[in-house]
Amino acid sequence: MSAAAKLWRISWRLGLCGLLLAWVFHTIFLGEARPAWEQAGRNWASLSRLEQWGIAWTYGPPELWRKLSVVRPAQGLLSLVFMGLTILLGMLRWRMVLRVQGIDFPLGRAAEISFVAHFFNSFLLGSTGGDLMKAYYAARETHHLKTEAVVTVFVDRLIGLLSMLGFAVLMMIPNLSLLAAHKRLAALAVIIVLMLLAGSAVVALAFWGGLARRWPRARHWLERMPKSETLFRSLGACRRFGQHPRFLFEALGLSMVLNVACVLQVWALAGGLGLQIQPTALFVIVPVIICISALPITPSGLGLRENLYVWMLAVPEIHIDATSALSLSLLAYAGSLLWSLVGGVVYVTFRERHHLNEVVAEKQPETA
Repeated sequence: MSAAAKLWRISWRLGLCGLLLAWVFHTIFLGEARPAWEQAGRNWASLSRLEQWGIAWTYGPPELWRKLSVVRPAQGLLSLVFMGLTILLGMLRWRMVLRVQGIDFPLGRAAEISFVAHFFNSFLLGSTGGDLMKAYYAARETHHLKTEAVVTVFVDRLIGLLSMLGFAVLMMIPNLSLLAAHKRLAALAVIIVLMLLAGSAVVALAFWGGLARRWPRARHWLERMPKSETLFRSLGACRRFGQHPRFLFEALGLSMVLNVACVLQVWALAGGLGLQIQPTALFVIVPVIICISALPITPSGLGLRENLYVWMLAVPEIHIDATSALSLSLLAYAGSLLWSLVGGVVYVTFRERHHLNEVVAEKQPETA
């Protein structure tokens, strides 16, 4: 891919991220400014559109900051604990995936790489961009199993996403009346179900195959692709997971605990902000937002995630105002950023000692 194409691909995603964030902030600031302006005895309707926008961006930011700063310390700390727990559980699941391939990373080394990956997740596309860094470092750690090490990273993410999708669908059952009452929520539920079906099909094909048996020419076509040897080695590594059904059961079980921790992080913050949100509603809303934000549309899902929080929490049954919903989203992301700082320290402090050298943008990881 040319440098111009790479620049365009990054630029339009950053631009979209900026537009989504600008839209949600602008809408919320307008909602905050109008009542404040009218309570002062002034006529909002008499203002021009530009004057309204100027007042919105004057009144809005202080109100948002006020709501961000009132989170109760105990709940805020509890939220950070749950966030750290998700990273720990994710690291333990990756070690389970590695062992299927005969790779046994020391616990400390796996933790270092996981924290570095979380650090890069803070600004790479989607909420899975750090996986590229994890794959790079995993390949560096293994001289004779580079391809298998890279495959473990993407299989780990695939299992995590599939479990979160399944968790979201499962949590739709106690929330059927809520989803059915609002077209926006029903549409998101349909998207999640379709993503689950697609993810299940990918896992089935990757772990158990079947294409070559149904279409004999498929193997011949794959053999003609560039780096076909690496491709077949990757497919072989994926088949190994299908030969260990106990692994899949245990990995999904651990992932379900991780999913609960993700929801509890937001639940703790909601309590810290004094928001009255039914836990059953959060147990479907948070997984839906996480799954859709994982799509590589904007850096770290910014903008997309905030709009979803504002959009989903505004329904009458939950009735959370836009500023509070945005505060909840931003505080949840801030908790993730605080833990990413740990990964940043690991990256800077230990990159030479453990060969965590910076990746040159043009260099591709060797997975042969």
